[in-house]
Amino acid sequence: MNLVIGAFTMGLILAMLSLGILISFRMVKFTDITVDGSLTFGASLTAVLIINGWPPWTATLAAFLAGAVAGMITGVLHTRFKIQAILSGILMMTALYSINLRVMGRSNIPLLDTSTISSVLESLIGNIVLQQDKINFAGWDIPVIDLSVFISSMVICVATGFLLKYFLQTHLGTAMRATGNNAQMVRAQGINNNLMIVLGLSLSNGLVGLSGALLAQYQGFADVQMGIGMMVWGLASVIIGEALVGNKGIGMAITGTILGTILFRLLIAIALRWGLNPNDLKLVTALFVFAALVAPLWMRSLGKKYFRGKNHA
Repeated sequence: MNLVIGAFTMGLILAMLSLGILISFRMVKFTDITVDGSLTFGASLTAVLIINGWPPWTATLAAFLAGAVAGMITGVLHTRFKIQAILSGILMMTALYSINLRVMGRSNIPLLDTSTISSVLESLIGNIVLQQDKINFAGWDIPVIDLSVFISSMVICVATGFLLKYFLQTHLGTAMRATGNNAQMVRAQGINNNLMIVLGLSLSNGLVGLSGALLAQYQGFADVQMGIGMMVWGLASVIIGEALVGNKGIGMAITGTILGTILFRLLIAIALRWGLNPNDLKLVTALFVFAALVAPLWMRSLGKKYFRGKNHA
């Protein structure tokens, strides 16, 4: 049960990362590698602010804003200075590595005996179960701290999904999505498509920074290397989500992305439990992405062959 709770909690936290990649990769049509740096930026800033006495919620909001600024700079590099999209992300990601080291002052910051956004809920649940360390649920003993983090992550993830859906249905959100589909048409409507790209990347990396803040508080540390490969992770979650629910509107896209992230994390957790070497985790992640990319093509190809053979018969 602890494996399931941990996998779901990590999936909900990383769902914000996947939602950010959904915006940049699918809606704005921008291959943004800034993600690998902005996740660490959000985590490092949150860790530094919390150990310096800032309230966890304020530190988490600051991480969102920090990620948004990183995404905005990437957008400006692309739109203002005409640097290629992928190169803009690489430049910002590279710069963020040094910035993160400057923010933390060292490569790793532990968050020991500090308050987190789930601390209030943890105290509340502890009072309900008379200060016991574990609570029995369906015959399973679940640590109170794990349950409180899971509930907090779920509330934040669901609230983020609803707010994102609402924003994307506004005139501004619609213009941003239209920019990714047909920038020429957007310009013909009198909309500044460059501004929409910057806005999309800011929102995307803001969500990634939020994910980094939650991840640091859940793991109990911030590390300068924690963002490496996270773009691939988020992309895999988006693709898996699309395979689960299809492309049937904004709400389904957001729901599918969240479910895809949880499922992907659950598969990784099961693989680790079955003895997967943690050193092979990135390789397995790449293989999952490869399978998620080619499986729909194979399924369509097999389907066409099946119907073609049936018609000939």
